[in-house]
Amino acid sequence: QVQLVESGGGLVQAGGSLRLSCAASGRTVSSYSMGWFHQAPGKEREFVAAITRSGGNTYYADSVKGRFTISRDNAENTVYLQMNNLKPEDTAVYYCAAKGGSGWSRSSGIYSYWGQGTQVTVSS
Repeated sequence: QVQLVESGGGLVQAGGSLRLSCAASGRTVSSYSMGWFHQAPGKEREFVAAITRSGGNTYYADSVKGRFTISRDNAENTVYLQMNNLKPEDTAVYYCAAKGGSGWSRSSGIYSYWGQGTQVTVSS
């Protein structure tokens, strides 16, 4: 098993940047494909970005392409989400998640392990 803890959320003005971190403990994060999801109040959890185990491939929701970058440092057992040019509609709780096996998915149901989430609030 792997335990995930997100950090780096906060309040930022529109156009600003934040960098989220997801620190893993227990089993090494290099065993998992990783994803970031977000959930706004009253809405379902939505896919944001994913990265394969080696970090060689990344995938993004259309709404964040060109603004967000997912990366991983397997030596540090950490996954990151760099968020630039933030918009008020990016306001949500952001979760990182781990998926065993190869490949990636934008489906939250495929991910086995989740962090507790970190709040991102973007003011206009």
